[in-house]
Amino acid sequence: MENKKKNPVASIILTLVCILWMYPIVLILINSLKKEAAITTSGVFSLPTSETWNGVANFVASVTQMDFLKSFWYSLVISVMSVVLIMLCCSMAAWYIVRVNGKLSKIFYYLCVFSMVVPFQMVMFTLAKTADTLKLNNPYNICIIYLGFGAGLAVFMFTGFVKGIPLEIEEAALIDGCSPLQVYFKVLIPILKPTIISTAILELMWVWNDYLLPTLVLDIKKYRTIPMAVQYFRGSYGHVQMGPMMASIMIDIIPIIIVYLVCQKYIIEGVVAGAVKG
Repeated sequence: MENKKKNPVASIILTLVCILWMYPIVLILINSLKKEAAITTSGVFSLPTSETWNGVANFVASVTQMDFLKSFWYSLVISVMSVVLIMLCCSMAAWYIVRVNGKLSKIFYYLCVFSMVVPFQMVMFTLAKTADTLKLNNPYNICIIYLGFGAGLAVFMFTGFVKGIPLEIEEAALIDGCSPLQVYFKVLIPILKPTIISTAILELMWVWNDYLLPTLVLDIKKYRTIPMAVQYFRGSYGHVQMGPMMASIMIDIIPIIIVYLVCQKYIIEGVVAGAVKG
């Protein structure tokens, strides 16, 4: 087997792109360790010194001021419930679309795909009113709204993967005495594992970092997710507590970065499998 030659130009370009993507995160981390007075327009790009070093004081301030534990709980509940609901409902829907393959199932599939190109701003005011009417304006019911917005990507990826699964596997399970639900949970779910993990990570990053939808739907006086709580470091007369705000942003992105690093190998596998099969 011949060894593929590495393209130095492509390596340089991808390295530069990686640096550009990482630079904002590094910049936030640097400023989260500085004193408030040192985070200025001229000094924002400079490294902390002995005079500007503030250690973990900004992180302590951000946790105590924004009621971190409560905000973390709301973000965790919304993210986990939304992702689980999206994975369960959309994988079932994709299975139905592929195996039935009728006119109604095709129309449903194209509606799901079309939903990915509809701007959120077109529906946000109607959505806020509907959420209040249907009592979806709390952290435990908002997952239904996220299901609607996340179904497009999930159904698209699951449908592409299910098309590559031989029907004979499911028929053999039915002959052995499995019910349709047993076929789904015991046969289909293990095969769909790479796509489920990759899609779940993509949906989790979206829901965890979402600011606009919870702000429109939830009661901001009672329920604040972490992205919502970050905004409350902006005081009166336009004053912003830059140190605690930078620290709170780091606290917000660290969990999702850890999840991404742990599961990153599944993302490429699942995206490629869902995109090219069938």
